[in-house]
Amino acid sequence: MKLSRILFFFVCFATTTLIAQRPERLNAAEIYQSLEKLNVLGSALYVAAHPDDENTRLITWLANDLHMNTAYLSLTRGDGGQNLIGTQIEELLGVIRTQELLAARRTDGGTQFFSRANDFGYSKHPDETLKIWNKDEVLADVVWAVRKWQPDVIVNRFHHESAGKTHGHHTASAMLSVEAFDLAANPNAYPEQLKYVQVWQPRREFFNTSWWFYGSQEKFDAADKSKMVSVDAGTYLPLRGKSIGEISAESRSMHKSQGFGSVGSRGATMEYLELVKGDMPTDQKDLFQGINTTWSRVPGGAPIGDLVKKALDKYDFNNPGASVPRLIEVLKKIEALPDGYWKRAKLAEVKRIIANCLGLFYEAVAAEPSATPGQEVNLTIEAINRSGVNCVLQSVRYQPLGLDSSLNAPLANNKGFSFKKKLVLPQNLNTTNAYWLDQNWALGMYTVPEQTLRGVPETPKQFKVEFVFLIENQPFTLEREVAYKKDDDVKGEVYRPFEVVPPVFVNFAEEALLFADAKPRNVAVVVKSGTANTAGSLSLDLPKGWRAEPASADFSLKLKGEEQTVNFQVYPTANSSEGTIMPKAKVGGNSYNKSLTSIEYDHIPAQTVLRIAELKVARTDLKRAGDKIAYIMGAGDKVPDGLRQAGYTVDLLADQDITLDNLKRYDAVVIGIRAYNTVERLKFHQPKLFDYAKQGGTVVVQYNTAGTLLPDAEITPFKLKISRDRTTVEEAEVRLLAPDHPVLNTPNKITAKDFDGWVQERGLYFPSEWGPEYTPILSCNDPGEPARDGSLLVAKCGDGWYVYTGLSFFRELPSGVPGAYRLFANLVGLGKSAR
Repeated sequence: MKLSRILFFFVCFATTTLIAQRPERLNAAEIYQSLEKLNVLGSALYVAAHPDDENTRLITWLANDLHMNTAYLSLTRGDGGQNLIGTQIEELLGVIRTQELLAARRTDGGTQFFSRANDFGYSKHPDETLKIWNKDEVLADVVWAVRKWQPDVIVNRFHHESAGKTHGHHTASAMLSVEAFDLAANPNAYPEQLKYVQVWQPRREFFNTSWWFYGSQEKFDAADKSKMVSVDAGTYLPLRGKSIGEISAESRSMHKSQGFGSVGSRGATMEYLELVKGDMPTDQKDLFQGINTTWSRVPGGAPIGDLVKKALDKYDFNNPGASVPRLIEVLKKIEALPDGYWKRAKLAEVKRIIANCLGLFYEAVAAEPSATPGQEVNLTIEAINRSGVNCVLQSVRYQPLGLDSSLNAPLANNKGFSFKKKLVLPQNLNTTNAYWLDQNWALGMYTVPEQTLRGVPETPKQFKVEFVFLIENQPFTLEREVAYKKDDDVKGEVYRPFEVVPPVFVNFAEEALLFADAKPRNVAVVVKSGTANTAGSLSLDLPKGWRAEPASADFSLKLKGEEQTVNFQVYPTANSSEGTIMPKAKVGGNSYNKSLTSIEYDHIPAQTVLRIAELKVARTDLKRAGDKIAYIMGAGDKVPDGLRQAGYTVDLLADQDITLDNLKRYDAVVIGIRAYNTVERLKFHQPKLFDYAKQGGTVVVQYNTAGTLLPDAEITPFKLKISRDRTTVEEAEVRLLAPDHPVLNTPNKITAKDFDGWVQERGLYFPSEWGPEYTPILSCNDPGEPARDGSLLVAKCGDGWYVYTGLSFFRELPSGVPGAYRLFANLVGLGKSAR
């Protein structure tokens, strides 16, 4: 079988259970539930646009109560959202939200898929969405997911005829799903996929409706439900000791970057599914009525169902190992079936069940968390059988090296077996990375040339170990990714993925750098070794007309993980210009230009992201008024970093630092994004902020969403009502409503040109109402919409100023947008003299 087909089968049926790296340990009740699922051959695919769009309650019910193979297809990875737990945005946020979805699926029992679509930000119409996404390519990915998963039932989170009523991504996800329902069965549609999958026709497609779609509970109660299936998804699972609502809340709470922590519910909870395509069940409480979900749907499979039924009837909760002989018979019969979806799916399931019935623990742990191609790796191999079943570890194979260790080691009940192994990684081994970030991508679509990788949640690891067992004289092979494990003084046993990395990384100290004049500025590049004894030279690729001194610099790193900062004096052009600086590290005749970003949060596995290192630079006329800025962080953003590299002194204030006397030391106080949504104690500091402004200070409040911890009217001294108004088109015209206002003239003269080159959006959650004290400064709107005048509101407050803005400075400053810097300098400089 070709490698690509092997990869496809692996990622289709095994990826979700391996992501966390920690070996799975099912208890007796969980094994029994897995046995129940082994006897159910039905599948469902839930489709929506983003991480956290999915109905975790319905997914949990399908996977745990009905025991259906259940997957969620999220068309995007949520790259365009906000981040409530850190400063990562855009593609790095997409990596976090990918892992949060995988954590959710590990909790609710589902499987996770994606398309190549990129979350480019809020879209108000599916026509815009499908144009930016490239409809045909995303539709191909949806068809691919249907053919790969072979769902009997498809459920859409959103309605396909809701254009203009909700997020354009939402409607587009349903439109593509409806179109894919029939296309997946058409051999003339995307025939290149048929090298790996077969055509597939789902039986039914539904829209997961609710009162929110109708506008109120009363309207929903009165709606025609003749084409709806209603199911109670609030059932209690005694073997889990939890209700569906409690499990689904745990699943939804994995979306921590979006602040979606949820409280579990108990008791009957109805879910409604409106038929979109296919035949309507005559029993409107049975989603799968008329669909054969037993082993008899597979030719020659009926006897397997009988065997599994016997295993269930004879299951001993105190001795799961007693089920192994029957399950070995099940395994043999499944292996004898013709190749097909259910053979592959159930073969993976029964192997998992047998391993857990044995209490079989097996792992391959590296002594270090990373290595470079060609580097020696020290492994500890461990296996233990915790049952009375005869089990022999015949050999261990190391992939992709093609090497093995012949062992023939009997694994007696609860007797540990382990050994050490040294291996040298192949020179041609690919470095570990989020595969969708390996190549440059266009707005709306990631570039993924390999068909079998499309839709996979994360990059399948290449460095793996195959454990070849003989269980009751039956050959039995299980696979484990090599992982790294350590004993943390606080957290105890901590696993993380083992990474294959380049020998050197190059990271800029800044994401963007602004040159306010023609004077040179220092550009620092941090060079970090991926292996010991790494030496070479570093140079910079510069925009046209820019130069650096020195032209190149040597570096020498003796220890693995050692860092050295190399400094360059970079000279900009005399006139305004923009561009990108890229580093080039030469080591042993090879060039390296990847930066290293480590993402570590307790609720997801540690992530290592490699991207082409680049520094956005701009030569612009930037004047400042004032020097010292106090910053009160909200949900997390990189605005303080941007202000520092523009020349300001920025202090991050902790709760105890927010006193009137301390605030008076600063020229301006800036409130971070969504601070009034996330910082509980900020409400106690409002009087101090108001007094600071009245006594001559300037307060700049960045965007919050509706539903703040304080009433909208209390987050500034004057009346304010936050709405969901936004301008999503980053090129939308910006009109100057108050051209003579100081904020548009001092210290920088703001013109329409300053709104060129903005990224993703103009802004979001603009106020729709405000008191007469405020002067609206700017007006903008998306095509076909009325003017939105609330993006920037400025009010005199005693001797000082109060500013509220929904402009997306948190995106623009890290992206090095010159006009955004100039405008922000005017905001914090209100009332100050230019310098």
